[in-house]
Parts: sequence; C-alpha cells; structure tokens
Amino acid sequence: MTRIITQALGIAAAAPSHRIGIGATKIAIAIIFLWIGALKFVPYEADSITPFVANSPVMSFFYERPAEYNAHLTHEGELKPAERAWQIGNNTYGFSKGLGTLELAIGFLTLAGLVSRRLGMAGALLAFATPFVTLSFLVTTPEAWVPALGDAQHGFPYLSGAGRLVLKDVALLAGAWLIIVDTARALLATKEDATISRLADPYRKGARRVA
Repeated sequence: MTRIITQALGIAAAAPSHRIGIGATKIAIAIIFLWIGALKFVPYEADSITPFVANSPVMSFFYERPAEYNAHLTHEGELKPAERAWQIGNNTYGFSKGLGTLELAIGFLTLAGLVSRRLGMAGALLAFATPFVTLSFLVTTPEAWVPALGDAQHGFPYLSGAGRLVLKDVALLAGAWLIIVDTARALLATKEDATISRLADPYRKGARRVA
C-alpha cells in the first residue's frame, strides 16, 4: 500500500501534472469570467449587482441615483416594469455592460494564456486585481450579511447569499496568483535561454573562422 501511495504522489508531483493543473486553472478562471461577463448583458444579472455597486465608494458614481437602489430591488426571475424603468434611468444596464465587456476581456486573455504567455500574463494580472474590488463588497455592502429579521444569527460572520457569492473570489485570487508565478518563471526561463544563445553565437562563429 505504501508503494502505491508513493507512486501516486510521484505522479501528482511530476511536471506533466503541474502543467495540467496550471492549464486547468486558466480554463476555470476563463470560464468564470466569460460566463459571468456574458450574463452582465442580461437585465436580471445587472439588477442583482445593484447593491454592490451602489454601496461601493469606487463604483457608485457610475449610477445616477445610487442612494435609491433599495426601493427598486427585484428577485431573480421577477419582472417589474416600473423597477426595470428605474434601473434604466439609473444607468444600471450601461454600467453592467461595461463591466461585462471587461470581464469578457479578462476571460479571453486568461484563456489565451494556453498559447501565449504574454497575453496570459495580462489576463492573470487583471484576474488577480479584480478580487480586491469584489472582496471589498464584504465591507461596503450591507446585503452581504444576513439581516437582523428576528433570527439570532445575523451580521458577521453570517454571510448572506450575496456574501457567499463574493467570498468565492478568494479562490479566484489564489488561482490567478499561481498563474502569474508560473508564467513569470516561464518568461524568465525563455529570456535566460535567449541570452545564453546570444552569448554562445560569437564563439561558434569564431570557431568557424579559425577552422
């Protein structure tokens, strides 16, 4: 049994396993950004991020009337024409489409990292930066925590559905960092190989002249 475990650990620790893991991480991060980014063009998704944006000190200025958002919230799948009209006037959908475009770009750049280290590095850096904004919602957004409606469990540390959605970005942060480290090592190794080749060329040329 010990031999089998040792062999399994050896397979997991091998270079191919590492490459598969990094590749899978790139694909996973790309799926998150591409899927959620595409949904930002749909009204229900734009409506759902209203509390985050309206309470954010670095995003609320994108909205026309952020202080009024609470009276116009709807549930997913619910259509209220009056609230939809308010969201249009609030620039909820214009901002959401802009954010979705950025998220799609991050997703495509991260996915491009499978074939281009430089493009992948750009995507990984953006993917790494994004959670710093989204995780700040845990501090700025009251809806991230269970409200005090009678139950004893409310406020910190009791995350609401919105809060649990935000917390996942901790894993996104760690995954993007692993991609950055792996890509940086690969780029430096390529640069080192190129430097060695340039230094070696004069000697090879000189040897040919002597011969």
